[in-house]
Amino acid sequence: MRNLLPALLLCITLPVFSQSIAGRWRTIDDVSGKAKSIVEITVQEGKASGRIVELVDPAKKDAVCTACTDDRKGQRILGMEIIRDLKADEEEWSDGTILDPENGKVYDCKLWVEDGALKMRGYIGFLYRTQTWVR
Repeated sequence: MRNLLPALLLCITLPVFSQSIAGRWRTIDDVSGKAKSIVEITVQEGKASGRIVELVDPAKKDAVCTACTDDRKGQRILGMEIIRDLKADEEEWSDGTILDPENGKVYDCKLWVEDGALKMRGYIGFLYRTQTWVR
């Protein structure tokens, strides 16, 4: 009985930790199917944000966001915060934004973990696109 309680607690808490969006995620281009970057998502004070920490194409390591229209205009893409202000809502994170540094557009965003992968949905109104990112 003494060993049963710790084992039970581990079984209960393990799914919670495995569903975390925090960590490093490999972004996959939904057109080519190839990896593009590594985004590190952090959670602080109940809000999640994500920053590009690695670009797969070494030729783009010094690229800047010329198409951006907000405070990120002219910033290097490597190190850029592309996910902002997501808040937890049950099984998903929403009410934040994501920037596509290739076209400079900012989309509403929500994230959730499904089968060990991160689902990222960017949308404008009823139009949306969902990508799958992997650890």
